[in-house]
Amino acid sequence: MSLRSVAGLETRTMPTPPHPLAHLAASDPADLETDPLAVWRRDLLSRRRFLIAGAGGLAALFAPLAGSAAALGIDPWSTLAVLQDHLFPSEPDAPGAREIQALAYLRQVVADPRGDPDEQRFILKGVEWLEGLARQRHQGGFADLDAERREVVLREVASTPKGDNWLATLMLYLCEALLADPVYGGNPGGVGWAWLAHRPGFPRPTPDRRHDRLIGPPARKKQVKAA
Repeated sequence: MSLRSVAGLETRTMPTPPHPLAHLAASDPADLETDPLAVWRRDLLSRRRFLIAGAGGLAALFAPLAGSAAALGIDPWSTLAVLQDHLFPSEPDAPGAREIQALAYLRQVVADPRGDPDEQRFILKGVEWLEGLARQRHQGGFADLDAERREVVLREVASTPKGDNWLATLMLYLCEALLADPVYGGNPGGVGWAWLAHRPGFPRPTPDRRHDRLIGPPARKKQVKAA
């Protein structure tokens, strides 16, 4: 299981894909409401929230194998780094998760106050489920397994709706880290663009014209005073 095989990136003659975050260079935040990719991503997240809600929330979703990260003695980010390297390994002629700074990009996603809090928790809780499954099947943490046993665990994860949903989320952000403008924290120096022979559109966003700064800070919920 790898991002290249899932996304068809093993074929170097593939057409240059559209930049998935090119619309974020627009100066008008209203463009995000009608951009086809933005609409697709919003629908994807809506379906994910529906699946989580239908399972009775995050607690029910991970109930069978979950334990807290502290109880399992794991650093979720260390596990995610190993998982990203497995899903998108470095190759002599191609960047991998490390080269595109996928972990740093995902950290920003999870820490973003404008992000979906359910999805942010979903990403981290999934690590606990993955670790619980690895220890149940192989008596060791995911990072301690060899590549073959990691693959077996991941295929078992992918065979369930909740696990497939979680891996799809991580794949999504790997793709964003690969193709997003470097101003967003991934794809340093355009290494992903260079590998895919992709020429970014213009105007490109600048640090002060990132979409999150154009949209502004997240709205605060009004507190209702008790009568």
